[in-house]
Amino acid sequence: MAEIKLERQQEPARLRVYIGAAPGVGKTYDMINDAYRMKHQQGMDVVIGLVETHGREETAARIRDLEIIPQRVIPYRGVNLKEMDVDAILARHPQTVVVDELAHTNVPGSKNRKRYEDVLELLDAGINVMTAVNIQHLETLNDAVNRSANTVIRETVPDSFLKRADEVVNVDVTVDELRNRLRQGKIYAPEKVEQSLANFFRKGNLNMLRELALRTTAEQVGNQASQYRRVQGLEQAPIPEKVMVCLSTRPGTERLLRIGARIAGRLASNWYAVYVTRPNDDKGHGDPEAFHRLEEYQRMARDLGAQVVSLTDKNVADALIRFAQEEGISHVVFGQSARSRWDVLFRGSVLNRFLSEIRDVTVQVVPMQMEKPVRRL
Repeated sequence: MAEIKLERQQEPARLRVYIGAAPGVGKTYDMINDAYRMKHQQGMDVVIGLVETHGREETAARIRDLEIIPQRVIPYRGVNLKEMDVDAILARHPQTVVVDELAHTNVPGSKNRKRYEDVLELLDAGINVMTAVNIQHLETLNDAVNRSANTVIRETVPDSFLKRADEVVNVDVTVDELRNRLRQGKIYAPEKVEQSLANFFRKGNLNMLRELALRTTAEQVGNQASQYRRVQGLEQAPIPEKVMVCLSTRPGTERLLRIGARIAGRLASNWYAVYVTRPNDDKGHGDPEAFHRLEEYQRMARDLGAQVVSLTDKNVADALIRFAQEEGISHVVFGQSARSRWDVLFRGSVLNRFLSEIRDVTVQVVPMQMEKPVRRL
């Protein structure tokens, strides 16, 4: 009789994300400490895929005898740069790998464009990942950080990545303690301290970031607890909320997407990014810049977890109203029109028509005016 071997189904890899309000709160330090305990107290096979110590002696000392996977050298514009070696980690295939600086953009020529995509590949291969990120790098918080810190964060992580996490750990210290660490040279070089204290590390900005980190962690925990109760049959699953963001080709539409993603995240709901084209539209040939912006907005929407929907109708308002009714949309995000009152009076307004037809929907109207210039990091 032939012997039949039953392979035990492998459990999905687990993702733990350490979140902090700002550099210097101790995310990497805590992550390495946990990795050390997992190896030496629990006997797990844990390696370091990449850790940035930023010259901090305490962080470097915490690495101790953890195995480090050598980085890959990538030639770029006449210099050799180092990146995390995803293929080497896959070949080594540990139980858990530590990956720092989640929002990092990889050097051109790397296997993936962003480090969070590296992490997703490792998870798909069955390797648990521990990673760290500052709260300002979440895509939907870009506008809030911009307004508070007068700074644009160019490297971001889509919020859908955070939803993939099995555990979210908020690493928190008081604002005064964080500013003291900065003064002591534990975060940046001495010549950057005063400028940082006056800008990003202002008390008001740090308080805002700390609140965002706490709220985001609480939302994640709440969503996981709600999902667990539904799976276990401990409560009746509520009627799901649905969010719709009305796309346009105008500059500033990315702000609508971030707001829509945040609303959907709070409601633990599905959401849609909807664009309406008219039958005679020329697919961008008359305005290639606008067409390119639309493609970028649709890509961004997908990255943030939206279902992108393209509708065709000679009347934009009719198409949006019909979609909202058919899908049972409960929340809608519109961009505020920059048209004159006379133009709205004579030609009508999509927003006004929508409000007159749809009564039981929450509508948020977001100003679309150009924002003041900001300093880029």
